[in-house]
Amino acid sequence: MAAFERSRSRIHSSLLTLVLCGAVHLPSWAVEPFKLRDIRVEGLQRTDPGTVFASLPFRIGDTYNDEKGVAALRALFATGLYKDVRIQIDGDAVVVLIEERPIIADVSFVGLKEFDKEALTKSLKDVGIGEGRPFDRALADRAEQELKRQYLTKSFYGAEVTTTITPIERNRVNVAFSVVEGEPAKIADIRILGSKAFSESTLLGLLEQTSSGWLTWYTKTDRYSRAKLNADLETLRSHYQNRGYLEFNVESTQVTISPDKQRIAIAVTVSEGQAYTVAAVKMEGDYLGQEENFRQLIAIKPGEAYQGEAVARTTRAFSDYYGSFGYAFPRVEPRQDIDRATGLVTITLVASPERRAYVRRIQVAGNNKTRDEVIRREFRQFEGAWYDGQRIKASRDRVDRLGFFESVEIDTVEVPGAPDQVDVVLTVKERSTGNITFGAGYSSQTKVTLTGSVRQDNFLGSGRSVEMELNTSSLGRAVVLGMADPYSTEDGVSRRVDLFYRTSKPLSNLGEVYEFASQGGRLTYGVPIAEFDSVFFGLGYERTKITETQGVPNNIFKYAQAFGSSSIAVPLTIGWANDSRDNLLSPIAGSFKRVNLEISPIGDARYGRLNLQYQRFFPLGNKFTLMVNGELGAGDALGGRLYPVFKTFYAGGLGSVRAFEGGSLGPVDNTGARSGGNLKVNFNTELYIPVPGSGKDRTFRLFAFADAGNVWNTESKYEKVGFDSMRASAGIGLSWMSPVGPLRLSWGKPFRSQPQDRIERFQFQIGNSF
Repeated sequence: MAAFERSRSRIHSSLLTLVLCGAVHLPSWAVEPFKLRDIRVEGLQRTDPGTVFASLPFRIGDTYNDEKGVAALRALFATGLYKDVRIQIDGDAVVVLIEERPIIADVSFVGLKEFDKEALTKSLKDVGIGEGRPFDRALADRAEQELKRQYLTKSFYGAEVTTTITPIERNRVNVAFSVVEGEPAKIADIRILGSKAFSESTLLGLLEQTSSGWLTWYTKTDRYSRAKLNADLETLRSHYQNRGYLEFNVESTQVTISPDKQRIAIAVTVSEGQAYTVAAVKMEGDYLGQEENFRQLIAIKPGEAYQGEAVARTTRAFSDYYGSFGYAFPRVEPRQDIDRATGLVTITLVASPERRAYVRRIQVAGNNKTRDEVIRREFRQFEGAWYDGQRIKASRDRVDRLGFFESVEIDTVEVPGAPDQVDVVLTVKERSTGNITFGAGYSSQTKVTLTGSVRQDNFLGSGRSVEMELNTSSLGRAVVLGMADPYSTEDGVSRRVDLFYRTSKPLSNLGEVYEFASQGGRLTYGVPIAEFDSVFFGLGYERTKITETQGVPNNIFKYAQAFGSSSIAVPLTIGWANDSRDNLLSPIAGSFKRVNLEISPIGDARYGRLNLQYQRFFPLGNKFTLMVNGELGAGDALGGRLYPVFKTFYAGGLGSVRAFEGGSLGPVDNTGARSGGNLKVNFNTELYIPVPGSGKDRTFRLFAFADAGNVWNTESKYEKVGFDSMRASAGIGLSWMSPVGPLRLSWGKPFRSQPQDRIERFQFQIGNSF
């Protein structure tokens, strides 16, 4: 009888396995249902028994039958943890026999050059291969194909991948991928066939992908990518459609690769069609009684060649304007009525506002460090209020201008089952907001000068900034502690506190040992008065001492003789700033305007000091940006006193007139000292050029610059203020928020200078982010 039961158990186990695979049906002599008295699990090495029991569809005391046995096998195999599972019946007990899958102990790569190991490890986890995961040969094959696919995206068509599985103790395996990368296939030739209106060379110049050239070893634009080719075809389409060729079409695209998989040839055949001129622009649909306002948004001009970009810009403007009335999902469609005989096209803008909606919820994602409140307080769209497209865009721009994030994206999502509600989702990608900055310069007079500072702009994710500057240049030393809170009140009133100790020495040729030593502090409040405007009020205390009075420049000696070597100032400041730049790190549009007046009516040093600045960014097409900057500084003494020598302006160096040594411009007395002046003028222009191969990193930019400016002492009868005494320079440079911190360097050449000027053609500043 016992032998019969064992035989029946084996037959039952085999039948259940076959049923699971769908090969046979249960015969009529399957096990009879019975009441479970016990459940046992055998064969486990690592898996917790609770994982098995949780997958079983029966418990002790339940009635067991074949259907429950099949369901148990399905559930256990579905976990992916087990190589084999069997169920045996031992009297009124069920025995679950488990054979576990091996666990991956290590994933390694051999022969990697083109890819970073961490990036490949992450991509393989997406297909199921990673440390601590159950091993499956089928998954290993998928991982091998994924690696080959990754190499294909970089034109390594000859790359070979071999997978080696090594069993080790405790039912574990090591998975090793050996890669023979070979050489990437290069684009040897690109042809555009069928073009008549534009030369082939002109069209090829529009493409991101190019044939091999002298710079492609760096830009890698000669590596074929299907995604990049599709983008290039869209570029061709846009080029034609913006010049009237409404019916332009890509007829075919042929990509051929040489037998050795090293050279690629691309042939694109296009059909241009004829050029069309806009005859008229019409409007149809519901425009909320605002037809005239909508009409002013139309960028399409009758009488000119059809421009697809102008049509797209108009539809976006219509959608945004609908959004300002609470319509989150308007429908705006341009209809083209073509007359081929005359070459004219009539464009009809068909629009419908659809339904009005209000914002149910605002969600913030991606801010692992920055607190939600720091982001939410920048929002101009509120939960529970009517949807307003302009306010949502303003909210996104304000968050971007914080400078805490690499990217800021905002989406509007419909709420299921609630057609009049939407959710606004803001997704950010945080960047390092702490900087340890190191600056250096070199000239034949002062050799190497060094400066450094530590700054945390988003301290503990609170939006506050903490700064400590240490300056160890040969021209002085400084210790500055600064703390700023942009929201000291809920209304957005900012507060900044600065404490400082500085020593500085004007540039001189005689090596005197005197210097200015200043210590004090300042409290400043900023009050927002409009979306981009704030006014500032501040109060400070400064005590400045001239450490030596012998052998000093004449103007410093006269000031010390008249008012003593130690002076106290109590400066009051009032200012206004307007900042509409689209990004603080690398703006491409917008402007920055600043007015700051500093007055010290009491104390030993009595003076007034005015600073004006205007900066604007102009986008030039999709790639270039022009920046213009102008600054004016003017100071005057009050109460019949001399203007304080330690409040003079300086110019030269990065941020001023480049190619001249920092702080070297201005009056030079008979001792060779450069002690600044009470009037400063500074002009800068920069043309930003994206670095080839930099991808989406908008902070990595080359620039060409031209600077002009100088400093004068209007209290001196020997000083002549005018254009003839301006200094000017031009050159090239690079700016980048690099992985090791902000980098800015320039090389320039003066083209308006004087023999006594100190030239410093190469200047740079680099920092370290944390």
